Amino acid sequence: MSQNEARYTVRSLLITALVAIIGTVVVLELNGNIRHSDNKDHAPVGDFKAIHVTPGEPFRMSQKASELHATCENGYLAIAADTDPSFRGVLVDYKNRGVRCYRPSPTAPSAVPQPDAPEQESGDD
Repeated sequence: MSQNEARYTVRSLLITALVAIIGTVVVLELNGNIRHSDNKDHAPVGDFKAIHVTPGEPFRMSQKASELHATCENGYLAIAADTDPSFRGVLVDYKNRGVRCYRPSPTAPSAVPQPDAPEQESGDD
């Protein structure tokens, strides 16, 4: 193809692509198809994976500590941010089941203290 046959410049193609992307985002935003959540209750704190540790075998892990720490909340492992203490989430598995921060004893009635049940009043008044 000779230069006389070139109808569009690279610059015009890039500008067209940029305008198309911006236009698509604006139309999606105006139609309400892009969801913005201010609710921290449904935002994931992070994505975690487990490293299998066997005695005597080394495992690889970054030497730099994360900006998160773990606490035990009502018997379940919670992850909290060091920078924002109010940003906390309970660690769950792939089926959304909480990860316990204790090991239940098979002989103990309950390893985690249960909330006190309201006492029922007797009708002897």
